[in-house]
Amino acid sequence: MRPTMRRSTEPRRRWAAALGITALVVTGGGLLGGPAQAAATASVAVDFPTHCIPPPIAGIPPIDGTTTAQITVDDATPQVGDTVAVTYTVVVPAASNPVDLALPADIMTPTGKVTLGGAQSGDVTVAGPKKNPPVPGKGAFPSFSMTGTFTVTAPGAITLSPGDYNIHTSYIMELDTPCTVTGPPAPVSETVVATGGGQVNERAVQLSAASGQAGDEVTVTGTKFTPGAGITVAGRDGDAQTGDTTTATADGSGAFTARLAVSDPDTTGIVAYEGGAWDAEKGAGPLAYTVTGGGEIPDGSQQLTTTVRAGTLSMTQAGDSVQLSGVDFGRGGASTGDLHTVTVEDFRGGPAGWSLTGKVTDFTGPGGARISADALGWTPSCATKPGSPSTCAAGSAGAVGSAGATLASTPDGAATGGEFTVDAGLSLDVPAFTGAGSYAGVLTLTLT
Repeated sequence: MRPTMRRSTEPRRRWAAALGITALVVTGGGLLGGPAQAAATASVAVDFPTHCIPPPIAGIPPIDGTTTAQITVDDATPQVGDTVAVTYTVVVPAASNPVDLALPADIMTPTGKVTLGGAQSGDVTVAGPKKNPPVPGKGAFPSFSMTGTFTVTAPGAITLSPGDYNIHTSYIMELDTPCTVTGPPAPVSETVVATGGGQVNERAVQLSAASGQAGDEVTVTGTKFTPGAGITVAGRDGDAQTGDTTTATADGSGAFTARLAVSDPDTTGIVAYEGGAWDAEKGAGPLAYTVTGGGEIPDGSQQLTTTVRAGTLSMTQAGDSVQLSGVDFGRGGASTGDLHTVTVEDFRGGPAGWSLTGKVTDFTGPGGARISADALGWTPSCATKPGSPSTCAAGSAGAVGSAGATLASTPDGAATGGEFTVDAGLSLDVPAFTGAGSYAGVLTLTLT
C-alpha cells in the first residue's frame, strides 16, 4: 500500500487528468490502407480506425480516430520452432495533446497486441519502455514502439496485423487510455514465410496484463506443458532471471494458472518453464511485461509504505464436553445434542483453503459395553463473517465414525481467508436393550 501525498491545486488536477488521455484530438480521416498480399515479406505502414476511451476522470467521451502503425520482425523467413522477435511501432497515434500545457518526458508506457493470421493464429503481447520526449502544448503525441516474441508452430505464410494498444501515464496519477481496433483485424503490415523445421515446442503462456505498478500481480496461464509437471513462472531481464518468481503444477491436460507478483523494476518479460532452470525446449516466453510507477515521487510528495503481516490458521471451541439426551433401556433411539460452536480464523493471506474434519471413538460404558462409533451422526452448518474473502461450506449430514467426516471447509482460491463459525447437531443411535449406565466417546476435530 503506497498512498502518496499530492499537491491539490486545481490546474494540476486538470493537467494530471489530461496526461492519461492519448485520444482526445483526432488526427486522421479514418481511411484504411489496403491489405498486403499474403506472400509479401516487406513491412508496410498501415492505417486503421481506432476507438479510444479516455480515463473517466477526464469527463471526455470516447474518440474515434485513425492510427498509423507498422509491424517489423527480426526474421521474415523462420523455420518452424524458431522464435521471432516482433516490433509494433505506432507511427501516428490517434491523438494529440489537447491542452496548452507541455507534457514532461518519460511518463508514457505503451503495451499492446499483434494479431497473427494465415498459417498461425493468435496474439503476440508487446510492451514498450517508459520513454517519450516532451510533448508541447497542443502538439502531436510522439511515435512509440513495443516489442514481443512468438514461436513459429506451422509452416506457411503468417500475417501480422496491428492490434489493440494502451498508453499508461505515470505522473501524479496512474492513468490508462485503451485504444481498440474498430472492426478487427487491422490491415496486414508484415508477412513472414515459415518453412518446416525440427520438433516444435508448443508450450505457450498468456498474461492477464502487459504492464502494472511495482508489486501488482499478473495472472499467467499456460497450455501444452507436461501433465503433472512442476512449473516455475519467473520474471526476466534479457537473459537473466529477476527476483520475481512463483510456482504452479500443470493439470492433466498440461494447463496451469499462476499469479506472479512483479516487484523488480528490472523485469521486462515473463517466462514459464519445467525443471530447475530456464530451458527454451521446456518453457514458453518471454512475454513482454513493463513495470510502471512504483518509483517516481513527484516534487513536494512523500512516499508512505507499510507491511501487512501474514497470520495463522487456527480454531477455538466454546467448550469441551457435550451432554447428549438420555434414552430408555429396552427402547433405545436417538440421543441428541449440539456440538459446541467452533470458530475458525484463517489469517494466512495465501491461496489455500482449509478443511475441518472430525472422527469419534466407540462409546464405552459399564462393564466394557460399547456403542459403535458409526452410530454417531451429525448435521453440520457453517457461517462466514461478512467481509471474509472465502465462503465456508458445511460438510454433508451423515455418520461420523472412526474413519471421520468433513465438518466444514473453504476452497483454494486467488485470495482466501476470513472468520467462520461452525456448528453441528449430534445424534447417537443407541440400540435397544443397551446396558444401562453412562457411555462416553471422544470426538476429535482436526483443522488443516
